[in-house]
Amino acid sequence: MKTLYVKFIVITTSMMLISFILAFLVSNSYYHQKVKPVNDQKNTKIALNIAAFAKEHPMTNLGNYLENISAVGYQLYLVDTRGNGHFFGERFRDQILPRSTIQRVINGDIYHGILDFPRKTFVTGFFANELQNTIGVPLEHNGKSYALFIRPDIKFLFKEMHVLFGWILLLAISLTILMVLILTKFLIKPISTLTTATKSLANGNYHVNLDVKRGDELGQLSRSFLQMARRLEQMDDVRKEFISNISHDIQSPLSNIKGYSNLLNNDSISKALRTQYVSIINGEIKRLSSLTKQLLLLASLDRNEEAVKKRLFNVGEQIRGLIRNYQWAISEKELMLSFSIPDIEILGDPDLLETVWDNLLSNAIKYNVTNGSIEISMEERGKSVIVTFVDTGIGMNDREAERIFERFYRADTSRTRSVEGTGLGLSIVSSIVKLHNGTITVKSKEKAGSTFIIKLPVL
Repeated sequence: MKTLYVKFIVITTSMMLISFILAFLVSNSYYHQKVKPVNDQKNTKIALNIAAFAKEHPMTNLGNYLENISAVGYQLYLVDTRGNGHFFGERFRDQILPRSTIQRVINGDIYHGILDFPRKTFVTGFFANELQNTIGVPLEHNGKSYALFIRPDIKFLFKEMHVLFGWILLLAISLTILMVLILTKFLIKPISTLTTATKSLANGNYHVNLDVKRGDELGQLSRSFLQMARRLEQMDDVRKEFISNISHDIQSPLSNIKGYSNLLNNDSISKALRTQYVSIINGEIKRLSSLTKQLLLLASLDRNEEAVKKRLFNVGEQIRGLIRNYQWAISEKELMLSFSIPDIEILGDPDLLETVWDNLLSNAIKYNVTNGSIEISMEERGKSVIVTFVDTGIGMNDREAERIFERFYRADTSRTRSVEGTGLGLSIVSSIVKLHNGTITVKSKEKAGSTFIIKLPVL
């Protein structure tokens, strides 16, 4: 049973067989408990009526009378006091009957063979064509004593019906097996399709076709599978883009360092150029160092939430301190800064959240225009604190705003080529905010500025 198709057929067939056996056992038990006593009483009454008629009509030919009785569906055995017996109707399969039983019936007892027939598991008394499975009554006719044993002739009564029932049973079993084969194939087909899709997905083919119109669990599974496939495709694209970006961001400064290092070996260059080259090399080294630190931080944030070490601290005081540190950069770019930051304590990781405020404030300065403005506000709403950074910088279009939190993504380089960056800052910001069970959203318009809104739980 290697395939689910074969397993399903075997299990279904086994269930049918077990159900049949259980139904048979229950029916057999019901016959012994309920039907057999009623059947015994009914046939006893018929036997007594036959005996009474024979006694009341001594001139009637007893043999012909019993022959007529057998013709309407009964098996009879008549035996006299000397042990001479005669069968009427269909012969019994088993004709064994103790002599003592015959004698008791002749003496006036009634033999309840149907009621007292042994309770066997797989043979009900109703179908046991045995002389012991009869009703025995005393019979007197024309001054002679007899013992009459009688039972319904099951074969006669079901002469046509048992063939019909046999065909019905055979057809029912055959059609059931056929429907199981067909329906099983129908039920297993979506799973087989999913298996094929899974293998295709494992080989890197994310474009799979599945039936998502089904309203059952298989339809839900197919829809979930397609969602997973799309998500894996996006993750694969992000991975490829990540590798491409990180390769470029590492290769570019390394190439510059190598190029300017080679130029430094030229003894004929002036001191001013040498100083300039050294400054460029130091800048590229600083850029690589920043990129490495950010990558290590991202890796730490991706592993688990153990990177977050929460404690109560004054977030308002933290942001105000950061603003003081950036006063020189704000003044250098001639920006107007306004802020409304009350003292609010929250439960969080001060070091990670300082990275969030640092990235947002440095971006607001970096991507702003000369004589522009920056507005920072913070307020407590219920069990959350809302921090907002608003700038009048170069802004972004809708497509850029949607992807701004992706790793290594940078907005249009034609507008930002003069601004250094790794494309990891806002991705780090988003990861830190999520680890604090918060949210970050951005609203931006080209040449009009951007607004970043961070919502964090207080506790």
